[in-house]
Amino acid sequence: MPVKVGRILEGTVSGITNFGAFIDLPNGERGMVHISEVADAYVKDINDYLKENDKVKVKVLAIDDKGRISLSIRKAETQSQISFEEQLAQFLKDSEERLSDLRNRDNKRGRGAWRGR
Repeated sequence: MPVKVGRILEGTVSGITNFGAFIDLPNGERGMVHISEVADAYVKDINDYLKENDKVKVKVLAIDDKGRISLSIRKAETQSQISFEEQLAQFLKDSEERLSDLRNRDNKRGRGAWRGR
């Protein structure tokens, strides 16, 4: 499964530092969870929450221009608690926004043949 911003993946903790944890992702890439993204509560010592080889669900927050992947455990947990109806409503909203963007782009290019009626 490709790594994309917003996607939730399962990974394995491969290293722990005082500022976060490195996570090996299913596609062979590695990302990092900053200590502030481990839990909703204040995390003084990351070792209280994570150990090497732990399996964790992570949400991809960002991928920078150098290919570094920023991850969040707490946002993955929050999103997994959302009901199916809320997830469906969010999907429909996102889809409508994408479709609207495509329509606008086509209209700007002068291809107004399809107007979505």
